[in-house]
Amino acid sequence: MSADAADEIRGTAHGTAPVPLSVLDLVTVGAGRTASDALRTGVDIARLAESRGFHRYWVAEHHSMPGVASSSPAVILAHLAAHTGRIRLGSGGVMLPNHAPLVIAEQFGTLEAMAPGRIDLGLGRAPGTDGATAAALRRSDRLNEGADDFPQQLAELTRFLDDDFPDGHPYRRIHAVPGPVQATSPGGVQSPHRPPLWLLGSSGFSARLAGMLGLPFAFAHHFSAQNTVPALDLYRESFRPSGVLDAPYALIGVSALATDDEKEARRQVLAAALNMVRLRTGRPGLVPTPEEAEAYDFSPMEREFVDSWNANVIHGTPDEVRTGLDELQKRTGADELMLTANAHGGDVRLRSYELIADAYGLPAPA
Repeated sequence: MSADAADEIRGTAHGTAPVPLSVLDLVTVGAGRTASDALRTGVDIARLAESRGFHRYWVAEHHSMPGVASSSPAVILAHLAAHTGRIRLGSGGVMLPNHAPLVIAEQFGTLEAMAPGRIDLGLGRAPGTDGATAAALRRSDRLNEGADDFPQQLAELTRFLDDDFPDGHPYRRIHAVPGPVQATSPGGVQSPHRPPLWLLGSSGFSARLAGMLGLPFAFAHHFSAQNTVPALDLYRESFRPSGVLDAPYALIGVSALATDDEKEARRQVLAAALNMVRLRTGRPGLVPTPEEAEAYDFSPMEREFVDSWNANVIHGTPDEVRTGLDELQKRTGADELMLTANAHGGDVRLRSYELIADAYGLPAPA
């Protein structure tokens, strides 16, 4: 295993945090706000995360959701790279079946050239949207075929990133640029380094695949909490040492919202839960305000969903959130916690990360 490869994956815990802390951003758009507002908030959160010692900041690919402005992770990451200097930036993740592997290799090779040594490429096999939108993205209605082909797509992407298709392969003379081929060209000085690959999942498929390939694994605890421990166990049991890692490394995505007042936290997560109710019932929209959520007449079925959803959102005062995160890390054995703060207002989300940093005694901003 390369020491450099391991350093790019494993973070350092700061303050009293049990493991490294990171950020997952959906670039959420609240009612009365614009996508521009959401993207500006993303920059503010990335800068805060960098100044307080968070390890990485990832953006998730979603489509056809008015309240989520992260349809183009590579574009957003390029923007963030221009406004930060140290924090790792990456996709959490790119939904590989939506794209040609060569396109992703080119996009993330470009990002690596913009921010050398700071880019992660997290990959998922879900569409990140509904079936009709996935068909429009892929120009095909054979969606299961794309998911089933994920290991082959992953292998092809890896070959493009490493520029090592074997002789006789139809893609042998095709090169992802920027990329390693530039180092072998006459006068070439391009670094052969490439972003580390992560596999993302919410069930056992990617957990097993990541383990078999010796890759780091990211699990979506924030929307598949019941599968977290089984998936992490499967990843660890399946793990085979590789040139990337000599031991398993798993992070989990966690919904966490800290506010100065416990009552305000409940108001904010209720609004985020109403947004999920609408999404799950085919009515996606902007994230509602807490006032709209408080006035909403939830049906018994909707109320049951809200209670179940919010049971997996760690929220409250900073001390309550810290305690909840500590307990979750201990129960799952996660090597890293990636926090996502879902709320209507960007100021609330930004304040949440600040409060959590303070609760753990993370480094003070410069």
